[in-house]
Amino acid sequence: MTLTNSDITELTALRHDLHRHPEISGEEDETARRITTALEAAPPDRLLTGLGGHGVAAVYAGAESGPAVLFRCELDALPIEELGNLPHRSTRPGKGHLCGHDGHMTVLMGLARLLSRRQPARGRAVLLFQPAEETGAGAAAVLADPGFETITPDYAFSLHNMPGLPLGHVGLIPGPVNCASRGMAVTLTGKSAHASEPENGASPMAALSSLMPQLTALSHGTPQDTDFTLATVTHAQMGAPAFGIAPGEATLYVTLRTLTDDRMAALCEAAETPVQEAANAHGLTFALTYHDIFAHCENHPDATQILRNALDTLGITHDDSGLPMRASEDFGRFGHSAKSAMLFLGAGTDHAALHNPDYDFPDDLIPTGAQIFHHVARDLLG
Repeated sequence: MTLTNSDITELTALRHDLHRHPEISGEEDETARRITTALEAAPPDRLLTGLGGHGVAAVYAGAESGPAVLFRCELDALPIEELGNLPHRSTRPGKGHLCGHDGHMTVLMGLARLLSRRQPARGRAVLLFQPAEETGAGAAAVLADPGFETITPDYAFSLHNMPGLPLGHVGLIPGPVNCASRGMAVTLTGKSAHASEPENGASPMAALSSLMPQLTALSHGTPQDTDFTLATVTHAQMGAPAFGIAPGEATLYVTLRTLTDDRMAALCEAAETPVQEAANAHGLTFALTYHDIFAHCENHPDATQILRNALDTLGITHDDSGLPMRASEDFGRFGHSAKSAMLFLGAGTDHAALHNPDYDFPDDLIPTGAQIFHHVARDLLG
């Protein structure tokens, strides 16, 4: 069973509509409503809404007992202004589907159409449209939601498009595929002064300027190395935008990455030490907080083999290209209680990179992704 030309036309129109109306993490109310409306064309046996915020789950049940198989996509967009002149360009200033979540949602909508036309023979297929992936908060919120207990999966699958890989080619390996990461926010506090008398204050300037190279120097290796670490300065601000005031406060944002969760504590300690030393050396106080905490994503060997079997049957090429990724993904949390795996679907070797302001999901991947997931569903659920 495959999607018809009419399906693909309608799904492409849905993807463009979602692209025009992006909503960022935690604000996906309208997107969730668009998904529930679109599911009317492929009515599930059960529909759950409000999971972990704005999450939606469509359940297609078999007549016989069997495993629960989760297919997950993301609802949220990014707080980035979209550039370019696409006819379906974002209508929301400062917001855009520049990671392809609009395409991932549409892939699952294609899967929903196929499952609604031929129900699973056993078990149940659960199509999860997850909120707040970009902040790392969504999966944890869904898993903690009491409503999720009724659809707890035995297997969990997901995909992400990957610019740099040939269009339709798949990256897939067992083991770690996405790094653990978290954002460290540093506040340095001294005392402001008149710009003509900086000696009467305590400026964070020297501490801030020394910390940026010290923290980035914690980076080591590549994701193919088990001891890989990466520290990226993403934001720095000092004082007020004025010429008459010597600054008394500064903030610094740094994103910390390790290949696996068990190495994150050591990197955090290594990053906190120079902050404390710099503050002490310059007569400042400091505060540290952590945000956007992502667990690493690891493909279970059994789930990975299920995906490989589907790809081989469909004649879709695959290898270990680009893996593990340095980027993070909160899908990894589903692997704590289910056999899970994520595949990476090539968006083209010259395609704009993820989070670039001119990125757009390739529509040609919609039927490819839906067909892969449908084959997995049939293998496990009949």
